[in-house]
Amino acid sequence: MKPHEPTKEPVKILRDQTNWEKLFFYQKTVVLYQMTYVFCKRFLPRHGDRTVDQMIQAARSGKQNIVEGCADGVTSTEMELKLLNVARASLKELKEDYLDYIRSRSLVLWDKKHPRYDGLLKFCRQRNKLEEYEPFFEKWTDEELANCANTLCHMVDKMIATHLKNKETDFTENGGIRERMTAARLGRRKTQNEEIAALRAENASLKREIAALKARLGARERGGA
Repeated sequence: MKPHEPTKEPVKILRDQTNWEKLFFYQKTVVLYQMTYVFCKRFLPRHGDRTVDQMIQAARSGKQNIVEGCADGVTSTEMELKLLNVARASLKELKEDYLDYIRSRSLVLWDKKHPRYDGLLKFCRQRNKLEEYEPFFEKWTDEELANCANTLCHMVDKMIATHLKNKETDFTENGGIRERMTAARLGRRKTQNEEIAALRAENASLKREIAALKARLGARERGGA
């Protein structure tokens, strides 16, 4: 390799781990989990209602599967996609529980016609951190909390869907760990072959220089004689 040629970066086998704490949809699932815990404590029976455990577990599953999916994504895009889909499924289940609560208590679902719909939508879009929601957990009514949770579940579902689409595109273009391992091996083999070819060329050049020097030396010796 010539000195002026740039060194090629080796193929990376392991992907860089996604920092899930910076993902907005993960931050919103942290809010959903804490919100659901408080909601169940305030408005659902502490004993004899399986909905409490189901809602809390669904909220927890949505959050935890994002973490596990991002961690597994270092070696397996397939596993990452599967776990993020599990997170989506858990949050869909949680969303349905909140909707069931609204319906069964004859509360109002804030749809596009509701006067507070746009304000809630804007509130949830602009806020991702737990500390931005926590002051309202003990103040809001069950209708307010349930509608906020429903909106967050919907938003997170759409955000994860977009993230999955980007991951699928990356997988299609760059492959999984097997393809990267193959590319790394082929890249290493190519580099080795190039190094061997360069050494052979250098060796042949040195042999020619030595032969030329020997010829000059022989000519001087014959001239001196």
